[in-house]
Amino acid sequence: MRRSPPKYVLDTHLFIDGFRDREANAALQRFHSGFAPFEYLSVVVAQELRAGIRRAVDLRLLERLVLDVFERTGRTIVPSAGAWLKSGDVLSEMARKDGLEVGRVSKAFANDVLLALSCREAGCILVTDNARDFQRIRAHVAFEFTKPWPGT
Repeated sequence: MRRSPPKYVLDTHLFIDGFRDREANAALQRFHSGFAPFEYLSVVVAQELRAGIRRAVDLRLLERLVLDVFERTGRTIVPSAGAWLKSGDVLSEMARKDGLEVGRVSKAFANDVLLALSCREAGCILVTDNARDFQRIRAHVAFEFTKPWPGT
């Protein structure tokens, strides 16, 4: 039985760094070139990217160069209702076991829990430079993540 190649989802900060820094953009483009058929975009990441837009021209660029590409090729992942519910359960468990103050949790961290769960559902490996937060999450729910840039 042949195993299918891994599927990857990039975390928001990897895109942001690629937009802001020439060297980070070169690394991002190398990854896109080598892994495009196996790269997916989480709508959680898309939401975070859109939330950071301040100028209409930047929104048009984001849509044309990133969001539309993944949408057109059918390579987006969307958290199910079950993932949304489970994200609440994970945050609740982290409060009970780790002392997490749910009322003080940043939207970004709550999104990270949802991102981890949706990657697990879709069978994707999350590529992130935020190992600290995702290790905390992985202590409560199994999912795969790796540092940038696998296989390059």
